[in-house]
Amino acid sequence: MVVETNDGSGQECRGIASYRLLTGMHPADADIDHDSSFDRHVLASIFAASAMEGGLLFEKVGLSSDELAALLKQNFPSVRIKGDDLLLDSKRDDNDEVTMVRDLLLAQRSTQGDTGRWLAAMIARRAMEPNHLWADLGLRNRGELLRLLNRHFGPLARRNVNNMRWKRFFYRRLCEDEGLILCTTPVCTECKDFNHCFGDESGESRMAERRRDVLLAPAAVAGGN
Repeated sequence: MVVETNDGSGQECRGIASYRLLTGMHPADADIDHDSSFDRHVLASIFAASAMEGGLLFEKVGLSSDELAALLKQNFPSVRIKGDDLLLDSKRDDNDEVTMVRDLLLAQRSTQGDTGRWLAAMIARRAMEPNHLWADLGLRNRGELLRLLNRHFGPLARRNVNNMRWKRFFYRRLCEDEGLILCTTPVCTECKDFNHCFGDESGESRMAERRRDVLLAPAAVAGGN
């Protein structure tokens, strides 16, 4: 991904630089007081986390190139992306797993308009990555993910009454709603994977981790390490 602006911030880590180019600020300083500013923060965070991984952006975020262009025009009109990310008519290449999670989210939407539809696709795609979902979305903590899901997918979010990890929760819902056999036992308390489904999801955000690494690097060089 190449994001073009004129602020010369390309020397920062790719994820932080991408977020800054989209919003004009570091993710730690994001203003999320209003729903509209929160949505922009979420979208920028997903782009930033995806940019850190390299490759084609529209594939990493689960959108077609046309959807990506429309999202940027609507939410970040001053930013341009060039190269293969905006190849015309590049379609989403969703596997069955991504499609099932996306459809689950779309069926439980609580907002109208393009943003919720785009987010359903983006969340479903990012759920395929190996970390906690909030981290793979580039968010700062699990609380931001809860706010996101409550806002755009409220009926689904409210069903997570036992605070199950969100990726596991999505698949649990697919088990129950679609009659799939993905869980080892029908009762969570009897499952040997209980701690994987309900364990702690705290930790440092990917953006904060990269910022810490950048800040520590000069000290390490100065110390000869």
